[in-house]
Amino acid sequence: MARIRLNLRNLSVTEKIAKGRQIATALTNNASFPNPHPSLTDVTAATDELEKAYASVQAAKSEVSTRVVTQDNAEGKLDQLLTQLAAYVESIAGKDDTLITSAGMETKGSRTASTVPTSPQGVSANAGEHDGEIILAWKPVPNARSYIIESSLDPATPNGWTQAGIATSATKSIGNLTSGKRYWFRIAAVGAVGQSGWSEHATKVVP
Repeated sequence: MARIRLNLRNLSVTEKIAKGRQIATALTNNASFPNPHPSLTDVTAATDELEKAYASVQAAKSEVSTRVVTQDNAEGKLDQLLTQLAAYVESIAGKDDTLITSAGMETKGSRTASTVPTSPQGVSANAGEHDGEIILAWKPVPNARSYIIESSLDPATPNGWTQAGIATSATKSIGNLTSGKRYWFRIAAVGAVGQSGWSEHATKVVP
């Protein structure tokens, strides 16, 4: 019965790579095991191959994550534009279903102002895992389809606010900020019939 326990089934890929290198190093020029079979060259080559494949998978995962973020931002932007366009059509068509459908839009039952989302509450800004990154979070808003995020270095200046991102859930990572500077953030919810007012400001010095 074998006495060696490699436990390979329970090791992660990185742990297997480390074990492969550890064993190959320990057996190199080891007088007790002069002719390893398979050869240490083969073991090292297989370890290198696994490490390269693992790095490729991690790069692919990172790319997928980046593309998902890009898709989410693009989806949020389209949601915002279509919502604003719907509000424009309604401002002209009123309750005229014929005019609304002529614009390529469907009609629902009577709508009230209460269907416009309320302003996001409980907005917080926290340091992210990377330099220049802030993580924003807030309470989900009923009837909100997306959220518009703006940032400013001087919240007292009306023209100082710029769009920092669009989110489809009640959290958003904002990157590429200047470390050491204090930013202010505000958020508005976008629903089926319009955009809410802006939230209270959240502020944080960027790490």
